[in-house]
Amino acid sequence: MSSAQQLLLTAIRCDIDNLTHLATTADIVGDISRFIHMLQRERGASTIYLVSRGQRFKTRRDTYRQHSQQAETLMRQRLEALSHEARPQAAARLLRRIAAVWHALDELGTLRQAIDTFAISSDAATQAFNQLISGLLAIVFEAADTSADPDITRALVAIFHLMQGKELAGQERACGAFGFTHGHFDEAHRALLNQLVNEQQRCFDTFTEFASSEARQVWKNELSTRTLAGICHLRDIACQRTHAVKNQATDKPDTLGETWYELTTLRIDTIKTVEDALIVQLSALCHRKIAQAVNDLEKAKAEPGRYTPAPCEQLLAFNGSQPLGDLTASALTSPLGRSLIELTQAQAGRLQGLSDELENTRKALRERKLIERAKGLIMAHQDMSEEEAYRFLRKTSMDQSKSMADMAQAILDLSAMLKRKEKGL
Repeated sequence: MSSAQQLLLTAIRCDIDNLTHLATTADIVGDISRFIHMLQRERGASTIYLVSRGQRFKTRRDTYRQHSQQAETLMRQRLEALSHEARPQAAARLLRRIAAVWHALDELGTLRQAIDTFAISSDAATQAFNQLISGLLAIVFEAADTSADPDITRALVAIFHLMQGKELAGQERACGAFGFTHGHFDEAHRALLNQLVNEQQRCFDTFTEFASSEARQVWKNELSTRTLAGICHLRDIACQRTHAVKNQATDKPDTLGETWYELTTLRIDTIKTVEDALIVQLSALCHRKIAQAVNDLEKAKAEPGRYTPAPCEQLLAFNGSQPLGDLTASALTSPLGRSLIELTQAQAGRLQGLSDELENTRKALRERKLIERAKGLIMAHQDMSEEEAYRFLRKTSMDQSKSMADMAQAILDLSAMLKRKEKGL
């Protein structure tokens, strides 16, 4: 076997290793998805439990906590397997994300104990759950950002934004449960509710942009317009600037809290159904690509001569700009030579297309990171909410005829320059 053929076999084996790791990553995403869903349920029940001082949702919270612990055990086992690899296939950033989340998981028992003894407020408990879920979602984001296969990257990006939108829907459930159970929405919780609604829509828009046509169809079929209409009605009630939020029929605020919780839970569970379908599709995609790579490897072993380059093909690749001799020209213009050249060009075009698609996906991810960082700076220095900072960034970019990513980069560059100037002074 020639050195070139040996290198080809090694390259295919590397593809198989990378795809196998991506299949494992898809399984990890599935475990994280289940754990997050259980945490979201526990968070919502804990909010009502705390606001009602233990009068409501005690049994339900205990049940959800058990489900969370079971899902956590399964997820930890899968993540632990990465640390035992002799040569980890996962990128260093992904492993660091997992390590950071691991520390946060160890604090979950302390949080639950504080909720048991009412040693923490409902807002603080919700925020603690939010931070943990945010760390788990960051693992999914890193998995999408480090994937080298464009089809798998797009699937992971779609799943990440669907999961992020679902998490914002879970935060909305907790926020609404607080206000309706308490019987009053103050200005801060009312503003938070509006912000969460807007942020959800942006995530779901991005999801539909990256999702496959099959995934978009599942999304369209599963969503219940009736449930959403009920949620929208309660959103309108929450946004009314009255002193108290009361049930129109019974005049009891806490019954609205349970109605809100049940409706938003129906919607979140529906989103989880779509999420599960996407993760199954992702796993199937990974295994199809592995099977194809294994098939290519077997063919390369069985037919080594099949990959022998045509005469003068390499000369053309290395020295195509110089005149060719008559013999070379005749070989390349023959029907066989032309077919080989066309095959090579078609393959090169296909690979370039895949590379362009992957780069576009990564560019979108990089731009989103820039916008999030710039938004954080605006919030810190202009005393704005996240929604206000986003609108400010969008309006400024439109006024200056720049993309939001370019505007975000300009803000970050200016901030860095000012910091250097301050240090110089």
